[in-house]
Amino acid sequence: MSSSDIFIGETIGTAILILLGGGVCAAVTLKASKARNTGWLAIAFGWGFAVMTAVYVSAPLSGAHLNPAVTVALAVKDGDWGNVPVYFAGELLGAMLGATLVWLAYYGQFQAHLTDKEIVGDRGSQVQAKAVEAQEKGAGPVLGIFSTGPEIRNAVQNLATEIIGTFVLIIAVLTQGLNDEGNGLGVLGGLITALVVVSIGLSLGGPTGYAINPARDLGPRVVHALLPLPNKGGSDWSYAWVPVVGPLIGGALAAGVYNLAFA
Repeated sequence: MSSSDIFIGETIGTAILILLGGGVCAAVTLKASKARNTGWLAIAFGWGFAVMTAVYVSAPLSGAHLNPAVTVALAVKDGDWGNVPVYFAGELLGAMLGATLVWLAYYGQFQAHLTDKEIVGDRGSQVQAKAVEAQEKGAGPVLGIFSTGPEIRNAVQNLATEIIGTFVLIIAVLTQGLNDEGNGLGVLGGLITALVVVSIGLSLGGPTGYAINPARDLGPRVVHALLPLPNKGGSDWSYAWVPVVGPLIGGALAAGVYNLAFA
């Protein structure tokens, strides 16, 4: 795979991943959406199908890493770090593009949601104090469409949750999902990985929203900070390091365990 193939494949694949994954979060969250309040099952399966689609689109070009934790894990496994920066660049750019496309697809719903007094309150009145979604610490009322956040803010627990969830993802990829060359996801690996992501979402997603992918969280968080969304609130940068550092640690640990136990 050439550097240009890797960059294009990761950019397109990660953009599709975030468009469909962030799209299901928007569908469930935004008040004028037909899928409003359909719940966690919709989100978990939506993200799983997003992974499957993105893998099948990008695998012929880049091996479908779509996740810096996967890239780091394969580098640790094989000892080859040469293309890591190219993968990282494509993944981050793709995540930002995907998040921007979610905003465009749901533009009217974002505007309606973020100007609704029940959601953001009425500035200068008592209504604002009663708007629950406007009171999230450090996070605006639609940040969850773009990035993850903890239900209980405890840095050690939150970090551990992301490490554990990513470890499960990466060990499953390394033992079951790689192609014959071992440098990306194969045809069957795409389906296996999608189902693993659904399982992680259902079983381990509750505490932090299961980022398990630094680009998936950081890229859309940057887009949230930049977009001209009315009453969007904060981007919760004090938490942003957790879904970046946790998955990278989890990926490296999984690769280490794989080399010790399976290689």
